[in-house]
Amino acid sequence: MTNNLWTYESASGHTAGANLVGYKVEATDGHIGKVDKHSDEVGASYLVVDTGVWIFGKHVLMPAGTISRVDAEEETVYLTRTKDEIKNAPEFDKGKHTTDTSYRENVGTYYNAPRI
Repeated sequence: MTNNLWTYESASGHTAGANLVGYKVEATDGHIGKVDKHSDEVGASYLVVDTGVWIFGKHVLMPAGTISRVDAEEETVYLTRTKDEIKNAPEFDKGKHTTDTSYRENVGTYYNAPRI
């Protein structure tokens, strides 16, 4: 895991400036949705994933450090989390994800928690 959860790992294959919107998103145990939005902002990079019908149209905020690999040829983003971890993540808040530091800290704390 990256030292900064909000930064893409250098080995992920992500290229700054690449448009990931519409890419498929895969958890470690299967497909979870598609990229609805993303940011390359240094130290604050993330994906917003639209899970579609999988968890009733929920959107989730995924810090860039949860990305294991970006495959531009397949237009797929691979995450380091399971479906259950993503499903149980803090509720995505469209109005707070870029402006409220406590919201981002809450999400970061969830994804940095020890995994069983």
